[in-house]
Amino acid sequence: MKLKITTIGNSAGVILPRELLARLRLEKGDELFALETPDGVRLTTYDPKLAQQMEVAEEVMRKRRTLLHKLAQ
Repeated sequence: MKLKITTIGNSAGVILPRELLARLRLEKGDELFALETPDGVRLTTYDPKLAQQMEVAEEVMRKRRTLLHKLAQ
């Protein structure tokens, strides 16, 4: 899909067609991440920092399962 860079105020931006927004399940106000890859830049809804934080949280929950269960009671 070809996208065109356009002027938005004092900045430049890309207008995402409605079809692409639907495919990415995005709406106005949602976040989109640009990740550099060996092949170029990849636009994605995947947040690598949040994924890393979730991995740490899941590890803590596994290690402290009994304690978390008692706290939940």
